Amino acid sequence: MPCIVSMTRDAADDLEQLYQYIYRHDAPENADYVLNQLEVCINQLEHSPKRGTFPPELLDLGIREYREIFFKPYRIIYRVVAETVFIMMIADGRRDMVALLNRRLMRP
Repeated sequence: MPCIVSMTRDAADDLEQLYQYIYRHDAPENADYVLNQLEVCINQLEHSPKRGTFPPELLDLGIREYREIFFKPYRIIYRVVAETVFIMMIADGRRDMVALLNRRLMRP
């Protein structure tokens, strides 16, 4: 049975910001391509939510509630709860991921 894939507001904002950045600083067709590929990756979680790996930055802290998949260099961080996949963050993996994960996922 397929899972429901739901994007948090933060992740939707991440996707929009990534798109706008690539659109302005590279080329509109590249922004469209990246957006499409990220959507393909996200949609695949509907049928295989546990295929992602544990983010090493969180695994080092003993946290195993989040997983990640890639469309390099972009990382899609998500959490599976029952039959729902929550997309928590979409980030360029070249950024300071420890700081991003701490700020986004570890906040109270």
